[in-house]
Amino acid sequence: MHKEILVIDDNADIRFLICNILEEQNFKVRSAANYDQAVFEINNRLPDLAIIDIKLDKPDKDGIDLLKLINKKNKLIPIIMISGHATVQIAIEAIRLGAYEFIEKPFSKEKILNYVNRALESASLKKEKDIIENKLFHSFELIGKSPSIIKIKKIIEKLQTSESRVLILGPTGSGKELVARKIHKNSQRSREPFVIINAALLKEKTYEKELFGEEFEDGNVSFGALERANRGTLLIDEVSEIPYETQVNVLRVLIDQKFKRVNGSKNIHVNIRLISSSSKDLNHLVKEKKFREDLYHRLNVMPVELSSLSTRTEDIPLLIDYFKTKLSEINGVQKPDIDIENDNLYTYSWPGNVRELRNLVERITILSSNEDKKKINQIIDDVLNPSSKLENDKNVLEQSFQSPLKEAREHFEKEYLTTQLKKHHGNISKTADFIGMERSALHRKLKSLGIKGIN
Repeated sequence: MHKEILVIDDNADIRFLICNILEEQNFKVRSAANYDQAVFEINNRLPDLAIIDIKLDKPDKDGIDLLKLINKKNKLIPIIMISGHATVQIAIEAIRLGAYEFIEKPFSKEKILNYVNRALESASLKKEKDIIENKLFHSFELIGKSPSIIKIKKIIEKLQTSESRVLILGPTGSGKELVARKIHKNSQRSREPFVIINAALLKEKTYEKELFGEEFEDGNVSFGALERANRGTLLIDEVSEIPYETQVNVLRVLIDQKFKRVNGSKNIHVNIRLISSSSKDLNHLVKEKKFREDLYHRLNVMPVELSSLSTRTEDIPLLIDYFKTKLSEINGVQKPDIDIENDNLYTYSWPGNVRELRNLVERITILSSNEDKKKINQIIDDVLNPSSKLENDKNVLEQSFQSPLKEAREHFEKEYLTTQLKKHHGNISKTADFIGMERSALHRKLKSLGIKGIN
């Protein structure tokens, strides 16, 4: 599929020139001749890449405002800013705000195509990274043979033909989001959006904007989670953190299936399936008057309770086997030989639950897939046995203090870059993109540290 590029410039000759150059390379091109047209095109459909002139027709609005608008909608879209009379300060500000590159007019055909191709390649790498990371939730299964997991699987199966609201309760890291994704995937809404809003991560003043969206004086619109999830499923993670004053507005949406955007006057009708989750006891919060009782009963139509990992240790061997298979496949490395008889795996309290176990298996998979069982056991013991880990950290720290600053820094950089290269299978471009470093600069750094290659 051809990439779509939006060209925004109020100079007709330059706009026509850029569009022609891009169309000759089989790019799909849209254009805008002024600020208002640009806002309309951006709101109508986001492009794969935007080329924006700094100075446009409005005295109080310019290309920087359009840069901010696109970034607000999707930070992964690369933006190339162009100008014939911008200052160094404006160029620096554009890059700081997220522009991929800044080009001064006049520019050659080769230069514009070079930046466009590089920007699209960089965006593709970032998207690929996000896809790989999201595979942990999109493709992982609910693993276990304990009574609590078997019960949850049966509930998910029964919910296949139901539109009931679901409240998922369980400690942090126990797999609440995974269960929500499975419910959505098995439902009649599986082909529609699955949107997550984490109430614990939002600032108190932004809840309504994040949920309901916002309308601005210039006609621009910011879509909230409810609108983005229309016809699909919305997961409100850590629903207990929604401010008490905002809860009544959430309740009204559940009753009426409509709402108004912040600063908006028109009703927006939605059809969503709501799933909420919490690591806190909502019933207790209701008694303390910290959570609305009427909202609690609306959310708690079908409760699903996840147990902590320490109470279902019979699932640990199955989880380890599953995670090491999946993670070795995702990271392109050999499956590690993990000793499931290691006592620490069963006596450890697992405060981070399944997520903590997954992180441990991922660390072993990436760093120690070729190690023998004894060395891997040592890693497990160091991580899960605090006294052993503290002693090891103390020894490393003492060695660092005995080295000059330059040597200590070089040692850290060498370990860090070697690990990142392994994680990205020796791919310099992907590693450079992940750590936020130019490819050429990374090459020079690897050479200076004597890192020749990763097997």
